[in-house]
Amino acid sequence: MNRIEEIEKKHLEQVSAGKKITEFFPGDTIKVNVRIVEGKRQRVQAFEGVCIAKKNGGIKSSFTVRKVSFGEGVERVFQLYSPNLDSVELIRSGKVRRAKLYYLRDRSGKSARINEKIKKKLGIEVVQEATKEQVVSENLIKDEVEKQSTPTETKSENPKDTNQEKK
Repeated sequence: MNRIEEIEKKHLEQVSAGKKITEFFPGDTIKVNVRIVEGKRQRVQAFEGVCIAKKNGGIKSSFTVRKVSFGEGVERVFQLYSPNLDSVELIRSGKVRRAKLYYLRDRSGKSARINEKIKKKLGIEVVQEATKEQVVSENLIKDEVEKQSTPTETKSENPKDTNQEKK
């Protein structure tokens, strides 16, 4: 390792120690919250769009987010480990086959849409969801059984039987 890479690695550990960085990929719709300083005040502004490129270069890592605002395409490049970057929220995952989605610049409307990636849930979450579904289905079955067993209906369901009772 070069001396420069060692220094960058140490600095990266210091910078990322207090931050929680959400894992995202190109094609994902993300909301980037950026700190903006206006005079003495400081506020957080959200920029929501599709990540069209991501460059992983250690401390120099960056990503590009594109959105369409009032009919105009707007792109912003954010430094991943910048102190001005407050947080990155993953809105939805996109299913794409490329690492750089620059072709979206030429498209608009339906052709610019990206399909959603359906993630498989593994482990405890699946078991918990399965048990919840079982409980709900068991409750529905119990309700149906109770409805059928109530003596509100004295007449039989067969119409031939009703004719015989009248005679």
